[in-house]
Amino acid sequence: MRILLVEDTRDVGEAIAVRLRGLGHAVDWETDGAAADALLEVQAYDLVILDVNLPGLDGFAILKRLRARRGPVPVLVLTARSEVDDRVGALDLGADDYLVKPFDFRELEARVRALLRRNSGHADNALTLGNLRLDREARSASVAGEALELTRREWTLIEILAARPGRIFAKGDLLERVFAFEEESSENAVEQIVARLRRKLAAAGARAEIRTLRGLGYQVVCPDS
Repeated sequence: MRILLVEDTRDVGEAIAVRLRGLGHAVDWETDGAAADALLEVQAYDLVILDVNLPGLDGFAILKRLRARRGPVPVLVLTARSEVDDRVGALDLGADDYLVKPFDFRELEARVRALLRRNSGHADNALTLGNLRLDREARSASVAGEALELTRREWTLIEILAARPGRIFAKGDLLERVFAFEEESSENAVEQIVARLRRKLAAAGARAEIRTLRGLGYQVVCPDS
């Protein structure tokens, strides 16, 4: 998914970005609060991970401005402040969850999964379409119980489509959610990923299929479900 990370501590930000990118997410990392706020005005995200102490504009101000714009994106606040008032303040301003530094990266990943899952309307980490099953925690896919080998971007794209079966995703939307700003990409790259996914799903005997709607985009459907 497309995630905005706002963290000015270099080693912490780099570690989080590397970890999330390794899980297949497209991560844009900002170290300045004002720059992050400007980005949120023009770019849609599936999740924002927001530090409190930032140059330019602090995390609470960013969160307040985001919610004033009625932005529905889930926000996970990172803070070194363990005082109850700060945690309550973040939640009252519209944060969906918080994590106090220092934290275990396994907990961060679990909270990210939970927020992304909640945002897509699913109660657990499993997505099932016919005989295709996706496990978001293990980031694994299987067809009729047999493992389906996918690249990081193939996994990300099928997860986006399968989380909302029947919904049409424009190529540009998928491009933004699969690739970060600093990665060179084009809609042709999305087409190539879709083509590879189709071949793999067909070869494995999956009943779910990715359909192209000319001029609109792609959707995943399962005719027998």
